[in-house]
Amino acid sequence: MSIIDTNLNFADDTKDYWNNFWENNNGYGSSNIDPDTNNKKLQKYHQILWSKQLPNGEYMDLQPSQDSYGTNILLWKDFVLSSDSLINGFRWPTMKSLIDELKVELPNYQQFQEEYIRKAYTIGGMIVFPRHRNSINQRRGCSPFIKDRVDLTIECIRLYYEGKENPLSYVLKSDEKFFNLFNDFKGYINYFYLQDIVSEDYKKVNIYIGSGNLKDSPLPQNTKEWFIWHDKTIDFLKKRNARIAQAMS
Repeated sequence: MSIIDTNLNFADDTKDYWNNFWENNNGYGSSNIDPDTNNKKLQKYHQILWSKQLPNGEYMDLQPSQDSYGTNILLWKDFVLSSDSLINGFRWPTMKSLIDELKVELPNYQQFQEEYIRKAYTIGGMIVFPRHRNSINQRRGCSPFIKDRVDLTIECIRLYYEGKENPLSYVLKSDEKFFNLFNDFKGYINYFYLQDIVSEDYKKVNIYIGSGNLKDSPLPQNTKEWFIWHDKTIDFLKKRNARIAQAMS
């Protein structure tokens, strides 16, 4: 049996995650507990998965720790890494019009979202980034051109490796030592089992909706786009979980 259970979801596995979930965020749903910072099993999974030989020849031997706030972190050499969910939900008050339309098409909207969250919080939806002020984790969520989308985040990383400017250029350049560990974009993608979000030649990222030019709004413009984004995200999760399971078997 694999020591990594790709069916385990860290939402249900995190104590009190669902408490008052649909009362929070003005009724749009949010947890008071973040598995990224609080779930010890998730921290252990990251330690197991990413402690291995790097493309540059070094061996990343991650050690679990906590920062002064009690947040779960992973340490290696002078790197401080922390967990981040790659998958977003678009459950924001600013998305009210679209969410209202979704509720018409999905009478079981809350149940549908809860099942999506459970899938998003499997290990296939998780990654580690360097932890510091104005980190990738923070900036990808705040950027009006990314809004936490996994495809656009990976596109920024691709452009970084090509030496091209993008909305995350500043923070990616500040983490140059981290990204140098993987030599190039292909090395980064393979290390983190992200092959299913790029083309076979690693030259393109599979953009789920919109132009992907990192200038237009990254938000789904209607329910049709939302369902396309949802289905492609779920497909990515399934495939990445399968890759992780195979690697750990």
